[in-house]
Amino acid sequence: MTTTRIADPPRRDTAALPAFATAPVLGVAVVSALVLLASATRYGYFGDELYFLAAGRRLSFGYADQGPLLPLLAGMMDGLAPGSLVVLRIPAIVLTLAAVVVSAEIAREFGGGRGAQILTAVAYATSPFLLLQAKNLSTNALDTALWVLITWLVVRWVRTRRDGLLLAAAVVTAIDMQVKWLIPFFWLALAAGVLVFGPRDLLRRPLLWLGGVIVVLVSIPALLWQAGHGWPQFALTAAVRREQQATGGMVGFVPLAVLIAGTLGAVLLCYGTWALLRHPALRPYRFLGLTTVLLTVIFLVTGGRIYYVAGMYAAMFAAGAVAVSEVIRRSSSRLRKRLLVGSGAGLTAVSVLVVLGSTPWQPAADIPPPENDAAAAMQIGLYGEFGWPELAAGVVAAYESLPARERERSAVIAGGYWQAGALDQLAGDRLPPVYSPARGFGYFGAPPDTATTMICVGGDTGRLREQFAVLEPLGRVDTRLGFLGNTRDVVVWKCAEPRDAWSRVWPGWMHM
Repeated sequence: MTTTRIADPPRRDTAALPAFATAPVLGVAVVSALVLLASATRYGYFGDELYFLAAGRRLSFGYADQGPLLPLLAGMMDGLAPGSLVVLRIPAIVLTLAAVVVSAEIAREFGGGRGAQILTAVAYATSPFLLLQAKNLSTNALDTALWVLITWLVVRWVRTRRDGLLLAAAVVTAIDMQVKWLIPFFWLALAAGVLVFGPRDLLRRPLLWLGGVIVVLVSIPALLWQAGHGWPQFALTAAVRREQQATGGMVGFVPLAVLIAGTLGAVLLCYGTWALLRHPALRPYRFLGLTTVLLTVIFLVTGGRIYYVAGMYAAMFAAGAVAVSEVIRRSSSRLRKRLLVGSGAGLTAVSVLVVLGSTPWQPAADIPPPENDAAAAMQIGLYGEFGWPELAAGVVAAYESLPARERERSAVIAGGYWQAGALDQLAGDRLPPVYSPARGFGYFGAPPDTATTMICVGGDTGRLREQFAVLEPLGRVDTRLGFLGNTRDVVVWKCAEPRDAWSRVWPGWMHM
């Protein structure tokens, strides 16, 4: 009996690909590094970074609102150079610079030449969101870059059919699961895209499924932590949905998602998505176009943040750059070629100016305070870096104003998790233990029942009056820059004689 074996699609040799534009692409990465390093040293800690540092001092297999990797990295980097903003932010900076280079490599895998590769790298580097999110240590910066790496590994597998690439993609996925839990949506949407457009053989590869087992095994500790704490991740998802509805919801989702790609990036994003679905030369990778569309729909319907799909932008930029380069190459009209090249140069120049204009270059004294909460929220990356030393100093002064006998049985309760992180990082050795019922900080534990005098930083005064027989203002923090309720117009209270034990009250106080 003769068995007929269906051969794999022919492999293209790496040598047959257009040469990788090493020097120009690395030049883009070097300039990006200079921009990020200058930005990383400009102001102060961002609120989330203070929370990560606090979480890093309370290491765990799981957290309410993230994986364990960011707290681990924050603790390690702060241990290497305590108080150094640059060192703290190195992981985000390095991964983002790697994403700039890998985005160009995706264009190369698509068959793009030197021009397409450079255009892709420039589009990534001049997206204010994709680049400047790395000026802070953030889950988004790491998650986005890891998506880019996973996408490149899948794209390279399509060309070479080397199954080890799928295993490598699974390992990166397992790492990303320790940052955020968005990457499963990528694989679900990718599977749907592959089923529709192929190559369906991808889903039959044993190493892909072995990689899936690795991802599950690595994620078990975090899953057990979530299960043991009532799945707070679902409560966080609901909170994010409410926040998105308050800032425009579905109506503004797609326009804002395109806008954060940058000037050049927005054009390549839209054209690249279309090209992946229609361009004949990109047919082997058509599933990525559908993957991006499906992810956009998923996050739109579920109330996700506009940047959740940003990990796909590199592939869309690459596809758009390759398709545009092909149009220019095939065009028989010199005028059309000049118009296309001139338009590309103009968009690139505008993109460079936009990203440079988005960097934190102003002296703090020249920055106007936010007009209102909405203005502060729109510039959260700026105003979230101010006011923390003043907050710490104000709370320390309030604590030191207490009689010694009250200080002996005291603790600090911060209304927000950013405030709690700031006090823990900047005044931890001058204050009693810091607690907060907000977000993941609430899961670090409740104040001890022996604590009878609390320094309460902001918070719900109605709830404070229900819990304490004594409520007296000790001071007020009101920084010129910062967030209302975090460092602006914040009352520091003396709260004494609790009416109920913290072990019973705390679960009702916790919120996401």
